[in-house]
Amino acid sequence: MLETLGEDKPRLRLRRPVDYLSWVLTVGLLAGLAYTLVTNENYRWPVVLEYFTAASIISGIGITLILTITSMVLGILLGLVLAIMRASSQPPVSALARLYITFFRGTPVLVQLIFWFNLAALYPRLSIGVPGTDISMPVNVNQLLSPMTAAIIGLTLNQAAYMAEIIRGGFAAVGRGQLEAAESLGMHGFTKLRIVVIPQTMPSIIPPTGNQFIGMLKETSLVSVLGVADLLQSAQSIYARTYETIPLLIVASLWYLIMTMTLSVPQSMIERHFSRSTRVPRSSRSATGTAARPVLEVAPKESLL
Repeated sequence: MLETLGEDKPRLRLRRPVDYLSWVLTVGLLAGLAYTLVTNENYRWPVVLEYFTAASIISGIGITLILTITSMVLGILLGLVLAIMRASSQPPVSALARLYITFFRGTPVLVQLIFWFNLAALYPRLSIGVPGTDISMPVNVNQLLSPMTAAIIGLTLNQAAYMAEIIRGGFAAVGRGQLEAAESLGMHGFTKLRIVVIPQTMPSIIPPTGNQFIGMLKETSLVSVLGVADLLQSAQSIYARTYETIPLLIVASLWYLIMTMTLSVPQSMIERHFSRSTRVPRSSRSATGTAARPVLEVAPKESLL
């Protein structure tokens, strides 16, 4: 069997017995799995189809998506601030960011969610006012921190710690020489950020950010312990009444799988878009088959205005 590799050079690949054996084992495993899924009546597929589009399940999907998008957006913004603080030349600022990242990455998300939900046990009432005046507004923490609010706060603060390290790693991908060259050409502020920094950091930031987004979608299932009516909590409330535990868990798993696969499509498109700057055209490859080193080309100063 002829295959093309590298610079369109054909290569003959000989089939070995282990290749056929691996195919036989894989097909046999999949066939056995499909057979048990179809023939085992304990899966209760009619019940799965009955509740797959139930109103409470669809409502739980909406809550799950709201939690995911809100926590990710706020987590990215807070992570950007933490990444800048982490790279600060001021030791107290950098130490504070390090402490935050260490704490929120070193404790389980479930523990953080339960802690924020029970914050009123530490601070039942807070007072927001102007120092030195009598202007103040009492806040009932127990009423303010609803299950939904506690879930968003917990997921956001945890996500920000991971995003801070991802963004900091992206900034580290830009060499100092690149920044100095941009400044020597008269680029400052947003122009330098748009032309030099962002194109080089995105290929490093987008893939782990996409993975974090998908991971956040699945981590939202933890908020069910707070009583938030997300997808998992909706499924649990149904099988608590009907005792159809396995079919409802299958419904929740299928919806999580569908949402994960759906989110993977735009992630791949964004990755391909921002990886164009790192691709090397075939014509630029050397005769030895190695890619030529990419060179940053910057338009003249007049075209940047």
